[in-house]
Amino acid sequence: MATDTAVTTTYKVSGMSCGHCEGAVSAELTELPEVTEVRASAANGEVTVVSTAPLDEAAVRAAVDEAGYELAGTV
Repeated sequence: MATDTAVTTTYKVSGMSCGHCEGAVSAELTELPEVTEVRASAANGEVTVVSTAPLDEAAVRAAVDEAGYELAGTV
């Protein structure tokens, strides 16, 4: 019995300018236990995160900060 409980949230992240930036943010966010997928786009300054439960914004902010960027909020 499979249930679809994925939660998709898109965040604005300032400071990303290239593929390396996308990779750094993705790597940090992937470390959060609930995260199953991360898609970062430097072109539009957004990161889409798929998780098994709603994420704590403070944890997301800390992960983005650890990567060297700033979480500007959700889209």
